[in-house]
Amino acid sequence: MNIPRKHNGSDLTIFSEMSALAEQFSAINLSQGFPDYEIDDRLKKLLAEATEKNYNQYAPLQGNPYLIENLVAFNKNRKLPISVDKTEITITPGATYAIYTTLATILQPGDEVIVFDPCYDSYVPAIEMNGGKPVFVALNDKFEINWQHFVDAISEKTKAVIINSPNNPSGKIWSKESIDIFWNYIKDTEIIVISDEVYDLLVYDDALFYSAFHHPELKKRCFSIFSFGKMFHVTGWKLGYIIACEELSLAFRRVHQYLTFCANSPAQYALAKYLEIFDVEENKKFMQKKRDLFLETMKDVPIDFGKPANGSYFQTGNFKNYQPDMSDKEFAIWLTKELKVATIPVSAFYHDQKNTGNIRFCFTKKEETILQAAERLKRL
Repeated sequence: MNIPRKHNGSDLTIFSEMSALAEQFSAINLSQGFPDYEIDDRLKKLLAEATEKNYNQYAPLQGNPYLIENLVAFNKNRKLPISVDKTEITITPGATYAIYTTLATILQPGDEVIVFDPCYDSYVPAIEMNGGKPVFVALNDKFEINWQHFVDAISEKTKAVIINSPNNPSGKIWSKESIDIFWNYIKDTEIIVISDEVYDLLVYDDALFYSAFHHPELKKRCFSIFSFGKMFHVTGWKLGYIIACEELSLAFRRVHQYLTFCANSPAQYALAKYLEIFDVEENKKFMQKKRDLFLETMKDVPIDFGKPANGSYFQTGNFKNYQPDMSDKEFAIWLTKELKVATIPVSAFYHDQKNTGNIRFCFTKKEETILQAAERLKRL
């Protein structure tokens, strides 16, 4: 059958590939970004309560009003408050879906979307499947933006820019100054910003999270995208939400209603209730402790981890001083087979799959998982 290829991405994502390899070789899986520990028992009970209370049928298109009201309050109560109206929130079946649907909402064939390289692997296929053309702006070796390269990438065809903070794979976060600089370069255009902010609550060392929606002007032209899966360590629930001005939210829902219409109804109720008892600071301390444990236990491993990740689930490390002749993918596969520890090669986040000498570790794991992985890696 003549089935057209809709994108230039891999047939099997690197996350599926490395997780399958980890299972095949009984390796500790530090590749894919999901926890291996139990979720909060209160959240389990709230999900059961939702089904008992018969939240088992379709939720409204925009989302459960109870959840939306609690999100308005939750964002207002942040350390750096985000002022959002209930008309500006839409509940989605995950952040990846939200990014895809946002692109479907705004793109016409031939429109260009600027992407900072490296980036999460779903961005480019989602652009291409919606008729757009990705335009890449390479970050430097420290995962920092060269603003002149960004300006040079803007053309009359530029429809949107995708930004990501805290960043996957690097763990870097955008500062208020970065967002201000970014705005100054696009303020005289009609460029729409898609801001992937799924690790918004996971910033460490007293750093502050700045959303694109914090900016008084940028908020009129952006979709800020969040993930309950990352917030509450329930990645399998596949639930997220977007914040956008009312005009953009209405445009998003015009497409959303014909794709899935709504997101998981009982989980929406459970999340609404959980927001009332969730402790943001305790959650942040819990995750920073895991990052610090990971780095402490890896001290004797011949991989250069550089500075601790500012945020996210991930820490990158460079192995070139240990094994200069392997590509990062070759090294990641070798680690999985020989030392039984699975990671992600950072080349997978680049559109040209260039060798980086870096691999990405997920530290969102049980303490014993991290300790066991460290013992295996010390055999290097």
